[in-house]
Amino acid sequence: MSDGRVRYVRNGGVRLAYRVYGTTEISERHRHRYEFNREYEALLTGGGLQISGSTPDSTYVEIVELPEHPYFIGCQFHPEFKSKPLEPHPLFREFIAASYKNRVRQISPTDDASAKAESVTQ
Repeated sequence: MSDGRVRYVRNGGVRLAYRVYGTTEISERHRHRYEFNREYEALLTGGGLQISGSTPDSTYVEIVELPEHPYFIGCQFHPEFKSKPLEPHPLFREFIAASYKNRVRQISPTDDASAKAESVTQ
């Protein structure tokens, strides 16, 4: 069982976990007996999944991401343990921000979308 400390390695500052936390080392709480099955690591990473966080000894995977998705980050720890109504955990805060940006993008027509809409109506 993990003691709750999580470390992840920054990849040039471009990974979502690094952007969310703003640091390469974090400390999170968790108590569970489930873990990422390393037997499937090559298959999953070959399909685009990135492992962006691990325990200090690099034994256990703690954070995974899908870079092609606007906000896909999975974690083994419990961010709700460090979240308060007026001080949300960074993962929750950034998820809400990403959701809002995505919604604004959906309802705000771009120049290309406007041009396509005009060509269809003519």
